[in-house]
Amino acid sequence: MGVDLGKLRTLREFADRGSVVATAQALHCTPSAVSQQLKALQAETGVALTEPAGRGLRLTDAGAALVARADEVLGAVERAEAELDAYRESPRGRVRLAIFPSAAVLLLPGLLTRFAEFTGLDVDVRDVDMTPDEVPGLLADFDIVVTHRDEHATPIESERLRVVPLLREPLDVALPQGHPLGGKERLELADLANERWISVDVGFPVDDVLLSLATRTGVRPRVVQRINDFHITEALVAAGHGIALLPRYAVDTTRVVRRPLAGIRVARNVEAVVRHGGPVRPAVSAVLEAVRAEAGEVALG
Repeated sequence: MGVDLGKLRTLREFADRGSVVATAQALHCTPSAVSQQLKALQAETGVALTEPAGRGLRLTDAGAALVARADEVLGAVERAEAELDAYRESPRGRVRLAIFPSAAVLLLPGLLTRFAEFTGLDVDVRDVDMTPDEVPGLLADFDIVVTHRDEHATPIESERLRVVPLLREPLDVALPQGHPLGGKERLELADLANERWISVDVGFPVDDVLLSLATRTGVRPRVVQRINDFHITEALVAAGHGIALLPRYAVDTTRVVRRPLAGIRVARNVEAVVRHGGPVRPAVSAVLEAVRAEAGEVALG
């Protein structure tokens, strides 16, 4: 048996107010509409819920029993609606955030501090090593994806997605301490033609930048290792096993020498991607704003 909640509300109002006319006034409808609702509910239940009483109606025993249950059902619905209103008006609930590892190193400590300020907000963070092409698919499992791309690469374009710029992070050449090029303030592309490179897997933004450098110089870089973890790459550079392009904010200058490139803009764009309509939910909007604020502090710092 399926019982319509609107008809249950009408029955409860009738029980509280004692007449069809008073019920109609409370529900802002006509007495005829109230009578039709009560008759329809009686037909749905298959039990007489009201009976004549003088010129009016009164509840039968079955009707009174149903009203008692209606109080329970409608009370639960009203509590659920109130809770949903709270979710709509304040950042509460679970938000799933995917972030690529080197951005997690930069942003996540501060982000977790920011998230802790919201009572009732649960942010589930996963570090995901992603290429730009994988981002749309990740949004099947995550509310927000923090990703990166070569600034000269084609932006993510989709009517279903919204891209929020977070920061532009320059890429510098990391050299081992004592490297002959370490004495120069800026490095020319020609300086690097014969170097041994440590890059990332093909398809990841830093490797895309290295390929664009090859296009500019006409010399294909000699890649001796492909490592996606920048901390490992930094350790290899420090040990003299090659040089690398590393994001500026991720480099430990006590271990390696960092030098910018001259005559060319080389950077990765860090972006947050959400589904259109996602930020309408206050919890998602709050997390997205926290990510933007933390990225802004990193860029300024």
